[in-house]
Amino acid sequence: MKRLRFMHAADLHLDSPFKGMSALPERVRERMRESTFGALKELVATAVQEQVDFVLVSGDVYDLSDRSLRAQIRFQKALEQLAAHGIPIYIIHGNHDPEDGRAAKLVWPADVHFFACDSVETLTVVKPDRGVIAQIHGISYRSSAVMDNLALQFRAGQEDAAQIALLHTNVDGDPGHDNYAPCSKQDLLKAGMHYWALGHVHTRNVLHEHPAIVYPGNLQGRNIRETGPRGCYIVEMSEDGRAELDFRPLDQVRWFQQRLSVTGVQTEQELKDRIDEQLEKARTAADGRDGVVRIILEGRSAISGMLRKGRVLQELTAELRLDEAERSRFVWVESIEDRTASGLDLEALQQEKSFLGDLLRISAALRSDDAALEAFAGEALAALQSLPQTAGNPAAADPERLREWLRAAEEMAADLLSADGGWPG
Repeated sequence: MKRLRFMHAADLHLDSPFKGMSALPERVRERMRESTFGALKELVATAVQEQVDFVLVSGDVYDLSDRSLRAQIRFQKALEQLAAHGIPIYIIHGNHDPEDGRAAKLVWPADVHFFACDSVETLTVVKPDRGVIAQIHGISYRSSAVMDNLALQFRAGQEDAAQIALLHTNVDGDPGHDNYAPCSKQDLLKAGMHYWALGHVHTRNVLHEHPAIVYPGNLQGRNIRETGPRGCYIVEMSEDGRAELDFRPLDQVRWFQQRLSVTGVQTEQELKDRIDEQLEKARTAADGRDGVVRIILEGRSAISGMLRKGRVLQELTAELRLDEAERSRFVWVESIEDRTASGLDLEALQQEKSFLGDLLRISAALRSDDAALEAFAGEALAALQSLPQTAGNPAAADPERLREWLRAAEEMAADLLSADGGWPG
């Protein structure tokens, strides 16, 4: 077996709409919208610089099956640049860009291969000065919801060539992703491959080292759940089929969630200063990129009551955004969440024989019983579903989110019903 070097990428989601970010200033919105294309540009530059033997893309090149012409033309240009440097690219379709999706009639370079969807296809990679260096196996999605275990169709080929497989799949039922083309890690190990180039799960993860079973994650984070560096792997494969992985960040906008303690904070100025410090930390971690950050306020403080009254956080967020929009590299404040606790001792109040004590005891019981909490949320939040500004079904949120809302409601009720809360009734 010959040594080789290749790039493994997946889940490009070109021209992603970045849902929930439509209210951004034009300059910031355009930078966000261009970020997936910027990541693609970095992919090409990295592949050329590293002189890889080939590039693998394990599905979801586009964000929608009704893929935009803009995205298709940008991808075509990127592949033409790779072809100009003699770098072939092998691609499978995933659930976001299935083969039956709308595709423009474009001419692709000869060194580009899209795997078919009927059965696993095997291609032999030959280099003029080195002979056969690898066999690449792959299968695409015909439609957006493939429920068959496609991994069972893969079988290794030549013993003297690296065996590499492309598959868009959910291995062992990752609960954070749709269970498309489900398989087990054992299914993959039985196929006899040296490297499994996976796609679909957006967080990079090495499921097995030898043989390598790898999710590179997506190329560009697109929401607050996709925090931290995003990019691809440069893979060095040795003569014995072992893969050495080198992660390369390609993202243009980096997402962050940062927790900030308000303990000891007494004034709005002190709060603003601490948030400014968090923004500078995010700016440093973004490493020259734009950033988007959600700040979660935690801890007990005298300022907690003030945060739950009026428009303090909304107005502070608006001012911070105004400042960031003017920077050459912004760190956009996606939101500031208040999860602080007041100075009241809720555990002591819970023991009281009072209306507030009863309320806190009921809330504590709901926190420890997911089924009861879900039923309560369904009744309490039902009216919100009819409001035009409400997206989705709030009552269907995951239990952890429901517990967060319940805790915030506890704090608010305690402030209002305690002697210091000013409730006259």
